[in-house]
Amino acid sequence: MRDPVTVAVKRLPQGEGLPLPKYATDGAAGMDVVSAEEVTIPPGGRHAVATGLALAIPGGFEIQVRPRSGLALKHGITVPNTPGTIDSDYRGELKVILINHGSEPFAIARGDRVAQLVLAPVVQAAWQEVDSLEETARGSGGFGSTGGHARLNPEG
Repeated sequence: MRDPVTVAVKRLPQGEGLPLPKYATDGAAGMDVVSAEEVTIPPGGRHAVATGLALAIPGGFEIQVRPRSGLALKHGITVPNTPGTIDSDYRGELKVILINHGSEPFAIARGDRVAQLVLAPVVQAAWQEVDSLEETARGSGGFGSTGGHARLNPEG
């Protein structure tokens, strides 16, 4: 296992008394982050949930905001721009955009786990405009061009 990358975190007043993001298990890729507010998201509604934290992510990294699978499965609560990206030069409060795809209002209490944060390396692209591109077997085949979906029961 690699040495952890240090990310500076500033606790904002609304984050007092809440835990910092943490890994639930030794093998976890994502850290659970909690809500610093109480809010109810109606069916079809969205809300940027405050965490009470501001970060200084090192250059060359981002933090990806991902949904919690249990919330998605049990309640239809997810992150609509998955994965959300927090850039290394952002210094405002970390907020988690949640959407309720469920049929019932979803109440979030202060301290509830609302998302996962994954620290990830970033490689920036340098565009090179060309007159033609290298040919491949796929060519310009678009959506669904690599074989469609397999059926477990070919009869229906």
